[in-house]
Amino acid sequence: MQILSRLKNHLTAKPEVKLATYRSYGTASHLYLLGRAIDDDNLKMHEDQSFFRTLANTYKQFDSYEIAGAEVWLELPNGEILKTETNADGYFLYDKTISLNLRDFADDEGWVKLKMSFASEVPNSIITHNNQFEAELLIPPQKASFGVISDIDDTILHTGVTSFLKWRVVHNSLFKHAYKRISFEGSPGFYQKLHAGKNGKEQNPMIYLSNSPWNLYQYLKLFLEINDFPKGPILLRDFRTPFDKTLRPEKPHKQKEIINILKTYPHLNFILIGDSGEHDPAIYTEIAAQYPDRILAIYLRSVKHRRKMERVQSIVDDFETVPVLLVESSKQAEAHAKEQGFI
Repeated sequence: MQILSRLKNHLTAKPEVKLATYRSYGTASHLYLLGRAIDDDNLKMHEDQSFFRTLANTYKQFDSYEIAGAEVWLELPNGEILKTETNADGYFLYDKTISLNLRDFADDEGWVKLKMSFASEVPNSIITHNNQFEAELLIPPQKASFGVISDIDDTILHTGVTSFLKWRVVHNSLFKHAYKRISFEGSPGFYQKLHAGKNGKEQNPMIYLSNSPWNLYQYLKLFLEINDFPKGPILLRDFRTPFDKTLRPEKPHKQKEIINILKTYPHLNFILIGDSGEHDPAIYTEIAAQYPDRILAIYLRSVKHRRKMERVQSIVDDFETVPVLLVESSKQAEAHAKEQGFI
């Protein structure tokens, strides 16, 4: 009877909900901020967690309860409130020009902290954290010389995206927790040097891209932090199922995000970093051809896949608009960056 009582309480309990905010970017007068109204999964990721805890965390990240049609408030540093509403999947987006100079409220690294909340109670739910949630927005410091846009998968984090039927991606993402995922040798140090720039004080913006779903945001954020990568916006994508009837985006996720970043910062040139395993070579060279004066260099980590490498090599050999390097290690990319005066 006691077990049945506990089960009944569990089934009838109101879910705890929160606003999941994702590190993003903006300018002094424009903010681009994405988040999601979702159940609070209360993830507990520990270095010594068990295999079963890892499985439980994975389940929690994908078994999400989205809140559609919720009014969300964003409070600016001057007290002004911006309002929006979540879509059918619980997402909300602020893509708005404002009169306030956000740079005045940024810290030394260019980060602006903003407050968020639900505008009202969520039916049949309990709002966690006293309905107070923090969002972070990066405004590149004016002393920045360039920016870096980096892929995550198989560029700084081994995922096995080229493995047969991508089984290594499934294994690494679902059955390994963030503390057991190791970055490619030398990557954190190289990225720290790019962030610091040639004089060591430039604080160049670092922006991370991945085709992973937003469900894995906390996982990837933790991975970047424990491996000492420079702090930066993390841009993922919505999780699509085979039964998703919504229109697919006209452009690939990475291409759309990179072009949006280039348009947001017309005064800033960028280095693109990716790998040769999937679509990075074609996307990056297409963008460089479209914006030849904005891309300083393209670094592509070589993957162990003969057929893919042959295709990528043909793309690289025929491209002369900007330097494109296929590298086996971060040391090779770092040597070129020093030669070009980036670091």
